[in-house]
Parts: sequence; C-alpha cells; structure tokens
Amino acid sequence: MNAWRRLLLAVVCGVAVASIYAAQPVLGPMRDDLGLPAELTGWIVAAGQIGYLVGLVLLVPLGDVVDRRRLIAAHLAVTAVGLLLTAFASTAWVAFAGLVAAGVFAVVVQTTVAYAASVSPPAERGRNIGVVTSGVVVGILGARVVTGVLADVWGWRSIYVVLAALSLGAAVLVAVVLPSEVRPSRPGAYRQAITSLGGLLGERTFLTRGLIAFFLFASFGTLWSGLSLPLAESPWHLSESQIGLFGLVGLAGALGAARAGHWADRGWAARVTGLSLALLILSWAAIAQLPWTLWMLVVGIVLLDFAVQAAHVSSQHLLSTSYADRVSSVIGVYMVFYSLGSALGAAATGAVFTAYGWEASSVLGAVFAACALAVWAVDHLTGRRLPAGGAVLRVVGTGQTSDAGAKSLAKPET
Repeated sequence: MNAWRRLLLAVVCGVAVASIYAAQPVLGPMRDDLGLPAELTGWIVAAGQIGYLVGLVLLVPLGDVVDRRRLIAAHLAVTAVGLLLTAFASTAWVAFAGLVAAGVFAVVVQTTVAYAASVSPPAERGRNIGVVTSGVVVGILGARVVTGVLADVWGWRSIYVVLAALSLGAAVLVAVVLPSEVRPSRPGAYRQAITSLGGLLGERTFLTRGLIAFFLFASFGTLWSGLSLPLAESPWHLSESQIGLFGLVGLAGALGAARAGHWADRGWAARVTGLSLALLILSWAAIAQLPWTLWMLVVGIVLLDFAVQAAHVSSQHLLSTSYADRVSSVIGVYMVFYSLGSALGAAATGAVFTAYGWEASSVLGAVFAACALAVWAVDHLTGRRLPAGGAVLRVVGTGQTSDAGAKSLAKPET
C-alpha cells in the first residue's frame, strides 16, 4: 500500500470519528437552538454513541462478507446523509435521528482498519494499521479544535455541513482510488459472522485484548472528558478555544505512536503493550500537577496519548494476525470494549472531579491504567508456548499461539 492510499484511509477514519465527537465543544449552542431541556443535553453526544454501538454489532461483520472498498464508500455516503439531516434539523428529534444515523455508519472506521490489514503484506501490516489508526485520534482530538473555530465563525450547523462534504468527497475517492477485494460468495456468511461474535468472549486472545482496551480507553476518557473542568476554573480560567488547543498537544503524542506499527511488525507487540501501559500510569503523575502547572500537564498529555495509541495499534495488529479470516468482525467487537471504556471514563471523571477535585480524577485515570497493565501482566506471565507449524510461536501479549500469526508476523517472538 502506497503512502497516498494510507493517507486516504486515515482521512476516512478521521472524518468518520469526528462525526461522533463534533458536538462536544458546542453542546450549549445546539441545545439552545434545538429547544432541548438542559437535563437532556447529554443525549446529543449519547445519540451518536448509541448508533455507533449498533453499527459495531450489525454492520461491521459485513466486512467479512462483501468487498470492503464498496462498503467503505457506501457507509461514508450514508454518514453524510445523517450529518446533513442534523445540520438542517429544525427540531431536536430530527437532529437526534441524524446523529444516530451518522453514528451507526461511523463504524466505517473498523471496516477501514480491517481493509488496511487485509490488503497489506505481512511485513507492512503493523505500519499500515498504525498510520490508518492515527486518523482516529486526529479525528477525536482535532475535532475539539476545528469545530470550535467553525462554530464561532458560522454557527454549529456549519460543522455538520463541512463533515458531510468531507464524507462525500472521501466516498468518491475510495471508490475511484482504492483496489477492490476479491471475496468468494458464501451463502449465510453474514448470519454466521453475527452468531460467531459471542464466541469471541470465550477466546483468551480476544478477551485479553478487549479488557486491555476497556481499561485503556477508560483512562483516556477520564482525561479528555474531564480536562475542561479544572482548566475553566481557578487558577487558570481558560476560554473554550484555549482549552481546545490542548487537543493539538494530544495529537503530537498520538501521531508519534504511529511507529508502534513498525515495532509490531518486528514481533515486539507484547513489549510495546507492557511498556505503553506503564508509561500511561506515569503520565498521570504529570497530569495530576494541573492545579499548579500547565507545563507538566502538557508533558502528561503527550505521554498519555502516545501510550494509548501505541497499545491500541499493537492490539489491533495482534488481532488482525490471529483472526485473519474474520478481521472485520473481531475488530468490531474489540471496539465495543473501546466504546464502553470511553463511556465509563467520561461518566466517572465528572462525578469524581465534582466531589474530590482533579487530584482524585488523576488517581482514577491511573487506576484504570493499572488495571490494563494487570490484565496484560497476568496473561503474559501465565501464557503457554505451543508448537505452530514446526516452530514455537507465542502470540505476544495474549498467551496463545496462532498459525495465522506465525505466517503473518515478520519476526515473531519465540
């Protein structure tokens, strides 16, 4: 896969995930314009998240059945329709319908990651996943900055018009530029893909990585859903636009972690995961200094986003090699853990900060990170080595072996 195609897939991920998080900086204006009661404001973001969870279960498995290139283009087009419905909504329920629709088809992110994994040579799979996945973090963090600017200049509706235009443009480029996949027709394949999802929870490789993702993104959500609260208060009293600039700091760390894909290709995914989770815990020591210094906060944000992205890329690399025959379904269910963890972090940090302050929120984030590290450590230390194709291959960080992994990892650990 050449650099331009990797960039296009990263853009697809960024635009899709931004459609879910775009409302966060403009909840007040949206609520007032749509005549929504204050107690229901949170449902503006929740609507997209609910749709996203539905899409993970019902739509992502389609990627194991049909040509993913066509699926990506179609999902982007429907996402654009939902975004336009929100942009021109005159009532709250119409806006909610558009947000739910956009959320359902925003799972194009998982289909895109699975596509990148499937068309990549084994020696480049981790690198390509790392670059493509970086688009997700750019979309999450960049949306905080860009949407605030657009809303100040043209109003909150302009955000959804711009995202719809980007979605349609990306859909056209995907259909024209990317190669199609040759996928044999299998009667009942979609039904089998759906029914097999529950069985993943009984597989150690998948469950380990899912639990790591749950605690990893609970820690991530604790920071990014709660950061604006102390920054807006004494002694800083920062404006919304100034707070949004911290998203750029996070981008520096997240984009730096794209290198994790190269390390995974060399068979170092287990080491990267363990070291990243230890670094995540350390980052909270710096983030906890927010009441006294912003410089330590900046350092902590860079470390946190680097650690989260590095561990996330490593997990997706391992899953895509261990389950090469159903990458879309596996990545889709894996992202359910991601979504639930993010929701837990977001819900918990607000309550903890209100009751006990930012230091307690920082302890919460560090505890989530420590739980992720504990899951990795227990599995890593208790894993068994089994023969695979005449050689001993341990799917690093999972405690299991995989013939698929033996054929796919360039330099597996033994």
